Amino acid sequence: MSAVLAVRVARKTVEAEGVAGFRLVAADGARLPPFAPGAHIDVALPGGLVRQYSLCNLPSQDEHYEIGVLRDTASRGGSLAMHDAVHEGAVLNISPPRNHFPLDEGATHSLLLAGGIGVTPLLSMAQRLAALGADFSLHCCSRTAARAPYRRRLQGSAFAAKVFFHHDDGPPAQRLDLAATLGQPAPGKHLYVCGPQGFLEAVRATARELQWAEAQVHFEYFAGAATPAAEPGDFEVELRNSGRVVRVPASLSVVDALAAEGVAIPVSCAQGVCGTCLTRVLCGDIDHRDLYLTPAEQAANDQFLPCCSRARSARLVLDL
Repeated sequence: MSAVLAVRVARKTVEAEGVAGFRLVAADGARLPPFAPGAHIDVALPGGLVRQYSLCNLPSQDEHYEIGVLRDTASRGGSLAMHDAVHEGAVLNISPPRNHFPLDEGATHSLLLAGGIGVTPLLSMAQRLAALGADFSLHCCSRTAARAPYRRRLQGSAFAAKVFFHHDDGPPAQRLDLAATLGQPAPGKHLYVCGPQGFLEAVRATARELQWAEAQVHFEYFAGAATPAAEPGDFEVELRNSGRVVRVPASLSVVDALAAEGVAIPVSCAQGVCGTCLTRVLCGDIDHRDLYLTPAEQAANDQFLPCCSRARSARLVLDL
């Protein structure tokens, strides 16, 4: 992380089965940098890990940040570190907020769809929209009621009538009907969705079937997809500024291959989700494997995420 803020864990709470909430305050007692709904922070964890977590509190509450973390035993260690090694009073280093998932506050209606822990950025959006008196609805999907993050807070909020819960183990009548919930697109109507890949892709596919405009569908994955196995063989990357050519074997990412040659690219999630390592491509055919760029941005073939994406051509020329 380039810029670093020291924060103290002022409170650690249980927000659902397997979900811990963390309230972070500046270690020096100062106000924290402002943020807008949809923003996230990078958190440096014990053991050298860096993970991204969405801010879920009302943006006007600049005396603290709140994040929610799902305990995932299949993760790469970040969630377990947050649950098991980070306690009240601990001091962490975080980045200033960044936002790749902004809220359009001028929408005539905002439809927020959350899958599990994906509710965190949408919780911030809902609080902001309620403060503005804007028209919105929030649908929260989870396996069970006990596993629905922030359920108690949402049920006790001033906008509880705008919140709907859908549980896999509940009566059929309360299950989420995607087509009915999305409805027909309309000018000024915007859709925001965050959750696991399967959930997110189902929502986006339904939106396409209903002919929602791409500009009115906003999404954020909270975890990367499994990276397809690399094809046999390797490829090269050429660094335009120096003319150096580096071979990228099938066993390494572009980021790792360059790092082995002393060329560092800023990287955070290493899953193609956060966009930290976004790099301009001047020539070559890209094999996009990220979850960050839109289909249109991928089709432009002029930038990629070297932490996970590769080359279809024998060489990529990078603006490095």
